[in-house]
Amino acid sequence: MMSIQLAILGILSWKSSTGYELKKIFEDSSFMYWSGNNNQIYKALMNMENESFVTSSVVHQDNSPSKKIYTITEEGLKELKKWLVSSPEAPEIKKTFLVQLAWSDLLSNQELSEVLSKYENEIKLQLIMQNEKYRRALHSPNRSTRESLIWEMISENIISTYNNELNWVRETRQKLFENEGVEEKDKMNYQIRVIESKKYIELISTTEPLRTENDALDLVALCWEHETNALMLHYAGLSEDFFKLKTKLAGDIIQKFTNYGIKAAVIVPQDTIQKGRFKEMAMETNKGNHFRLYESKEEAEQWLLK
Repeated sequence: MMSIQLAILGILSWKSSTGYELKKIFEDSSFMYWSGNNNQIYKALMNMENESFVTSSVVHQDNSPSKKIYTITEEGLKELKKWLVSSPEAPEIKKTFLVQLAWSDLLSNQELSEVLSKYENEIKLQLIMQNEKYRRALHSPNRSTRESLIWEMISENIISTYNNELNWVRETRQKLFENEGVEEKDKMNYQIRVIESKKYIELISTTEPLRTENDALDLVALCWEHETNALMLHYAGLSEDFFKLKTKLAGDIIQKFTNYGIKAAVIVPQDTIQKGRFKEMAMETNKGNHFRLYESKEEAEQWLLK
């Protein structure tokens, strides 16, 4: 197994960094990962300093705490190169979903179809996130044409893995249900609205109203696919459970939008907004910047395009 020390040496061979900067690079990376917590970074740095693979220096700052910057040594570079030429390990295939799927014959067709839909949705979200990371090219060295190509091919590897998984889950669904008449995921009727170079998605209708967190994730994926974080929903597109606070559906869906940075506005009739505890929730959400309820499309659009 690749140790965190080798991953850190790799980053330090590119640029000297603080422990916090290393932590951010690991968090943002699609392929540099290890099982453990952030304390392991500092522990690994201490061990490598003892082994003379890295050195550190403290930089004092006027208006913020001093920071400790780590730099790779000649010994550290030798250790890194030694690992780089060693025999690579075969890829590990660890997919919890396959264990889950193995015993899914216990489910009804409809239940199994829903499980596959949820998994498909998670893959779609990951795929959109990976494409976004690739587009932004965060934390990639780009010191030479060859290095840029190597990092580009690593992104291609990750994206193609998710694409293959997406194709596989769709093929699995098709083979399982080709003669069973299981309902496919409802299609969404939506429009992309562009006003003065600003864009939002208006969900006009769905065959079935939004009733689950997974439906919310579908909308997140739709927004990312069209490179916008603004979404307009209509009252008819939400299930009745959304307006019953005891179901907690409204809270769960709003939380999903918030987590993924989606700004959503719902156009709701005045008599619905004024109902009991829902009125309290409407007043509270309308103070925030992620989710609001409006009576008119004009008001909702104005807020979305701010």
